[in-house]
Amino acid sequence: MKTLIKNAQVVLPGEVAQLDVVVEGDKIADVGPAVQLAVDETLDAAGLTLMPGVIDDQVHFREPGLTHKEDLEHASRACAKGGVTTFLEMPNTNPNTITVERLHEKLALASGKCRVNYGFYIGATPDNVEELKAAERTPGIKIFIGSSTGNLLVDQQEALERIFAETTLPLTAHCEDETTVRANAERLAGTTDVHDHSRIRDHQAAMIATTRAIDLAKRHHHRFHVLHISTGAETHLLADHGGLITGEACPHHLLFNTGDYDRLGTLIQMNPSLKHAEDNEQIWQALLDGRIQVIATDHAPHLLEEKQQPYPQSPSGLPAVENSLALMLNEVSRGRCTLPQVAHWMCDAPARVWDIVGKGRIAPGYDADLVLVDLNKTAEVRNEEQLTKCGWSPWHGESLTGWPVSTWVMGQQVFGDGRVDDAVRGREAIYDHSRGGYWAG
Repeated sequence: MKTLIKNAQVVLPGEVAQLDVVVEGDKIADVGPAVQLAVDETLDAAGLTLMPGVIDDQVHFREPGLTHKEDLEHASRACAKGGVTTFLEMPNTNPNTITVERLHEKLALASGKCRVNYGFYIGATPDNVEELKAAERTPGIKIFIGSSTGNLLVDQQEALERIFAETTLPLTAHCEDETTVRANAERLAGTTDVHDHSRIRDHQAAMIATTRAIDLAKRHHHRFHVLHISTGAETHLLADHGGLITGEACPHHLLFNTGDYDRLGTLIQMNPSLKHAEDNEQIWQALLDGRIQVIATDHAPHLLEEKQQPYPQSPSGLPAVENSLALMLNEVSRGRCTLPQVAHWMCDAPARVWDIVGKGRIAPGYDADLVLVDLNKTAEVRNEEQLTKCGWSPWHGESLTGWPVSTWVMGQQVFGDGRVDDAVRGREAIYDHSRGGYWAG
């Protein structure tokens, strides 16, 4: 099957140009062909913009173990609607993904359920280094340096030194200092004020853990990705990357801050916590000047009735994968960033950080993971329209300009005309870690 997408504004690295794109099978066959080719179908995309499919490198899809909140089927349908064509999922499911066997079980589970492409991290524990060394078919190793319990909490220096020294896969971590968080929680024991969540999980907790992890990465010369940066102070640590360090921002740390607790309460309770308006501005600046490379969601859904429990019984985390691209396109419409920047942060950069083969750009030979967006479409985020299983969004009622209207996964249209094609299945993401990551070029 050969398809011509014509008259679209096509987002390329560093520019937007009106070009024709030819898709053949599961690949992009040509961009801007000089002569009219014989094709099986033609799609006139005049007035619309064609982007690479979004790669969300940090999601929690809850399967197995917590599927009352979310599961691979619902979450991947939400991805398709939102223009996310590949997701990388975290290991803190139940059971935890801490062995090669469990990693392969997850991959097998996803192959039958996911409407988009998928990948899964393996999780570090204080004593599973041999499993981490044996792991393949994964973007990398996830460490919880704080904000976890049981085996997935790796807070002891000796265990961290061994993971950084003995493994070779790229590393990433949740960075909040457990000692600081526990001391703050003890000081504020008995609080029922959600504002205190940002005082318990404060700037110092984030800064201590991120500094610690970057020190480990540099001493052991090990690639390391800092997840969900929440403070302006952390962004300054990323300037001296040494060819090893990359960083990530999430929509909630760009667009919400502690001033929003009065309006949204526990709905925006997150780990790492929301910080101040000046942190929003500094994280934005770090994105714009290249110290932060990636935008991802940390999609972490809970049922609305769970989130609406009084603090601190309320769980941390929020759903975002369905609306992340629209949120960033809205920032383009406001003049805060450009389309090529959004495509870099959400498509190309995550592919480079995690060495994903064939994804992240519109170029001949790349996988035909594409999203067609209408930059002039204005619509409200509505809870009742969410495809995520939890059925709500913290952006409910907000009007956004710029929305995905069609999504293709490996050349198959998985979303269009407001509907997901449930016959489409994504594929396992493939990694070539010999590429050396983001800074290798």
